[in-house]
Amino acid sequence: MDGADPAPPHQRADCPEVAFEDFVARRSAALFRGAYVLTGSREAAEDLVQETLERACRRWRKVAATESPEAYVRRIMVNLANDRWRRFRRSPRLEVMDEASAADEYARLDSRDQLVRALLQLPMGMRTVVVLRYFHDMPDTEIAADLGISATTVRSQLARGLDKLRAQLPSPGLQLTEEVAP
Repeated sequence: MDGADPAPPHQRADCPEVAFEDFVARRSAALFRGAYVLTGSREAAEDLVQETLERACRRWRKVAATESPEAYVRRIMVNLANDRWRRFRRSPRLEVMDEASAADEYARLDSRDQLVRALLQLPMGMRTVVVLRYFHDMPDTEIAADLGISATTVRSQLARGLDKLRAQLPSPGLQLTEEVAP
């Protein structure tokens, strides 16, 4: 023995806590972008990512043992977003106008805001497929596997979703192509 103390458990590479921290450091920004597009609100997106990571952390040994921990965590996030959306649809809604629209009803919105608002008009399943495809750059087969649907259904939802988005985006500056970027 060379007399050196072994590394503390929180510093070992094989320690689940270190692996989870590394995952969070690498993937939290992408998770946030996806959550923002799913929810349409920075605060709701932050809450969704936090709850997603909390659930992933509690099950990290199981998550880390999967073929794709990122896909597993994305699935948690999508399920949580769907649950929130269902609860929101059942609750009474209050019409809230932000300060900019209250001051000038005809103020132009920037492209990103228009896109997020248009995405929020899509049904949750269709929105989820569009977000996973264009904001997470996932292929049809991976989306299908993550959501438990066929690749044909993914392509159908993408086509319908893009048609609906094109119809909702009146701005000529917002041209949707197969390369939608956040």
